[in-house]
Amino acid sequence: MSGTVRHDLPEADDFTRPYWDAAAQGRLLLRRCGACGRAHHYPREFCPHCWAGEDRVTWETASGRATLYTWSVIHRNDLPPFGTRVPYTAAVVDLAEGPRMMTEVVDCEAAALRIGMPLKVTFREAAEGVWVAVFRPEPQG
Repeated sequence: MSGTVRHDLPEADDFTRPYWDAAAQGRLLLRRCGACGRAHHYPREFCPHCWAGEDRVTWETASGRATLYTWSVIHRNDLPPFGTRVPYTAAVVDLAEGPRMMTEVVDCEAAALRIGMPLKVTFREAAEGVWVAVFRPEPQG
């Protein structure tokens, strides 16, 4: 796919580098505010809840547990490389730590999806060395 614009790859910078490095190691990071105690995702340098500055907000490793909030099965997407992956399940999940996150559900037939179903993070290599968080049903037992 050389020369083709990819719409699924992050634009990592110095601030988000810890997030993407952790993802490559199979860990999901969140940001937590030392002033109000709330976690947030996507990573920001300030707290979106109380507006505390970057000196009060730190990285932490998430548990990787989530519940399915909503989803949509995508059957057509003309942006590269999504068209080669259809159908896929775009989803919004509630992380155990509180934040809501846009993601994809994998390894689950659409008919088996249920609001509130428990999910566990896993990571997919989107490009060489670039790993993104996706979720699969958490094994029951």
